[in-house]
Amino acid sequence: MEEQPVLIMREGELTGQRWTLDKDELLIGRGGDCDIALPERQVSRYHAKILREDGRYILQDLDSKNGTHLNGKPISGKVPIQDGDEIQIALAVKLVFIGTGATLPLTFEPPEIERMLEIDEAQRSVRLRGQVLDPPLSLAQFRLLELLYNADGAVCSRDDIVDVVWPGTEGMGVSEQAIDALVRRLRDRLAELDDTNFIVTVRGHGFRLDNPR
Repeated sequence: MEEQPVLIMREGELTGQRWTLDKDELLIGRGGDCDIALPERQVSRYHAKILREDGRYILQDLDSKNGTHLNGKPISGKVPIQDGDEIQIALAVKLVFIGTGATLPLTFEPPEIERMLEIDEAQRSVRLRGQVLDPPLSLAQFRLLELLYNADGAVCSRDDIVDVVWPGTEGMGVSEQAIDALVRRLRDRLAELDDTNFIVTVRGHGFRLDNPR
């Protein structure tokens, strides 16, 4: 039986999962009809494709909102991929391409990467440089931080913030001033443990989390 290349999820909500490239076209995106359906909000409905052309595998960005990167560099159009290449989808998901003939690891352990700021979604706690923020954040503050944290450096729009922090309101009664005030309060709370400016304003677009390793 002919060996088939494999994609392994290295970073993202589906870390550790793998997909076999057993057809000529593999669609990646947030849409439920995608071959690899990703839950991350930054991922476009139809984000990228992997194609098999003349025995080679090709990565194609589908004019996605937040882009596709190959080995850390943004791509446009079609580019060939080879064994060991790292594919980033919207800078939120990392996939590793394991080509035919490569030794596929029996188990996959995602690398442990420590960041200055870590959150525990189950406990709704925040840790900065090893110190736990006490008292805990309010629910709205934690929802905002969780959104930015999971975006992994990507910009979150004000609409994204409204959807997550005030679900079900469809923005009714939520002013830009209310969003700015929430961001300001969250910055003040984080500053209790570290004066790093974690939350960066991207004018005209929204906010992102600067969370260095």
